[in-house]
Formats: sequence, C-alpha cells, structure tokens
Amino acid sequence: MSATTAAVPFWRAAGMTYIGYSNICAALVRNCLKEPFKSEAASREKVHFSVAKWADGKQEKPTVRTESDE
Repeated sequence: MSATTAAVPFWRAAGMTYIGYSNICAALVRNCLKEPFKSEAASREKVHFSVAKWADGKQEKPTVRTESDE
C-alpha cells in the first residue's frame, strides 16, 4: 500500500497535530464534567514552567511562570 492510499488519521487530514487534537478532546471532556469533578479538573489544567535566559554562555536565574503569564 502506498503512502498516498494509506488511511490517514482524521486529525492529520484536518491539518492538526496529535497534541492539538488531544488538547481539544481534553477541553471538551473537562467542559462536560459536573461539579465537583469539573473544578478539580480545572485546577489540574494549569501549566507551570520555568524560563531561564542565557547571557555570555551562562544561564541566568530561572523564573517560574504559568500559562496565563504569557
């Protein structure tokens, strides 16, 4: 079977990545939940990460950020 006739996942055919597709699905499931499960899922949805800049080949002190800081 050639690559052009092989079955392609619908998310890829729509021009999406799997991560984008899974994020949409997860958001839909979270929106369908009833309380108290909905608020518990919303608290786990937050993303925390650290950002560190580099200057003169050395890493500066990282800062902790959340998704809403962008």
